[in-house]
Amino acid sequence: MSMIGAIGSGYGAYTGYGMSTGAASEAKPILNPSESTQKAPGKLSSPAECETCKNRKYQDGSDEMVSFKSAQHISPESAAARVRGHEAEHVSNAYKDAAMNNGKVLQASVSIKTAVCPECGRTYVCGGETATKIKYSNEDNPYQQARKSIDKQGLLGANINLAG
Repeated sequence: MSMIGAIGSGYGAYTGYGMSTGAASEAKPILNPSESTQKAPGKLSSPAECETCKNRKYQDGSDEMVSFKSAQHISPESAAARVRGHEAEHVSNAYKDAAMNNGKVLQASVSIKTAVCPECGRTYVCGGETATKIKYSNEDNPYQQARKSIDKQGLLGANINLAG
């Protein structure tokens, strides 16, 4: 019985597909097919064989209604775009909250965090953080009313047209 050209069989024209190169005793399955099979010095595995990268999951820790409320896997190639999109949802929610509650967004910033996988040495996006500052105007606050009256006194007569 022969396995002619079977992928991962080690026979025929397709040797090496599905298994790492090296001795038969060290053969590991390819978990991340589009990644390099070269093992970096001091690392346990190559990016293609990395169990940690294969099982990495992302989950949001905030209480807003955004994506990633339940843990889910994202491929390392698309993690940066997906995390940026997720953080953009937080910024969008801040603008909606300000608009609904008579507020103004003073500042919104997003920082994307990266880390290095301890098993294979790949740099990957490990998460993000959004910081927003919203100013809400409160017309019922006595301090706000006093501030408005002081501003009014300073502006009275500032724009007089004496020619007309």
